[in-house]
Amino acid sequence: MAQTKYGRLIITEPKPESEKYGEKKDGFDVRTPLAYLDGNVAKGAFYVETVWFKKGTAYSPPAHTHEFDEVLAFFGSDPEDPRELRGEVELWLDDERHLLTKSCLVYIPRGLKHCPMNILRAERPIFHFSTGPAIKYER
Repeated sequence: MAQTKYGRLIITEPKPESEKYGEKKDGFDVRTPLAYLDGNVAKGAFYVETVWFKKGTAYSPPAHTHEFDEVLAFFGSDPEDPRELRGEVELWLDDERHLLTKSCLVYIPRGLKHCPMNILRAERPIFHFSTGPAIKYER
């Protein structure tokens, strides 16, 4: 799409694994990265990352904070009942453990410690995205 004037603004690639934080990641049988956007991909863009989770995870991002607000999203893939995750996501917000079983958005204010984030069970794939008003994702 880059051959057109605005084709460069249509993002279809995930963040290269070589740019990750060096932490272990689950394989493609568990998670499939879809597309990633930040200021390095398109000048001035804020960060967005998208992933399908197909099974429970073995690895999680460690507890961390950001200097920007963040939104985490988890959506079920059952077209007959899209509000149900058909799975369980464990998400820590500071010292509180939350068990997510419904499609949801989670608002994380700047400076709030969050994670680990574990997909405990996925009967059907769970679509996840995270986004924040930062031109680069940093912990």
